[in-house]
Amino acid sequence: MATYKKRGYKPKATKENDEVEDNFNEEESTTAEVFNNLDEGANKTEEWVAGNQKPILIAIGVVVVAALAYLGYSRFVEQPKEFEAADEIAQSQIYFENALDATNKDQDSLFNLALNGGNGKYGLLKVIDNYGGTSSGNLAHYYAGVAYLNIGKYKEAIDQLEDFKSDDEILAPLAKGAIGDAFMQLNQPEEALGYYEKAASMRKNKFTTPKFLMKAAITAIQLKKGADAEKHLSKIEEEYSDSPEAENVPVYLGQAQGLQ
Repeated sequence: MATYKKRGYKPKATKENDEVEDNFNEEESTTAEVFNNLDEGANKTEEWVAGNQKPILIAIGVVVVAALAYLGYSRFVEQPKEFEAADEIAQSQIYFENALDATNKDQDSLFNLALNGGNGKYGLLKVIDNYGGTSSGNLAHYYAGVAYLNIGKYKEAIDQLEDFKSDDEILAPLAKGAIGDAFMQLNQPEEALGYYEKAASMRKNKFTTPKFLMKAAITAIQLKKGADAEKHLSKIEEEYSDSPEAENVPVYLGQAQGLQ
């Protein structure tokens, strides 16, 4: 029986097959182009890095050095300085606290020791000069301001208290109110009233708020500002009725209303 070899079968070309092949070739070409572009970009980046290696290394070095310098400064300069300042101010704080409990001549003497130092330790003024950027240096402004206020140096008190910065619930309004006290002693009630009002509005608490509302009200009465005085007194009556200042509200309220 005769045998024969079948001819290979080749599918007939169709429009759909041609489109698929064209799309595949196009996608393959696009992909190759993308990779070529990436390669070119990478080469350009490498060339740029190679050409600018020195400036890049310098820039990185600057950042690293700056970071290390900050950490080193914080650890080896700032922290030790804070400890030194706290140690130096400790004796002045003792003099200050003893002065608050003392009377007359002893009080003035102790406030002066707090300001100028004793027992081989800096006074508040030296702490401010030498440790101005520390927490103790900042606190020294408050102590010095109050000390000056108590020994009758009112302008110096204002200067020191103005330099004191704090977000503390009690100390911040106390410092502001003390500036008001200094202005009152300088016979400048208008300025004093402004500081009392600031002190009263800075924080809301049962200690400083009614205290400075009352001072503001009394000062307003002195300035013949009856409406302002009544506003401050009414606030004490309505919001701080259990404060010691509330007991005197009726007396001053009558005076305030009499001015209107």
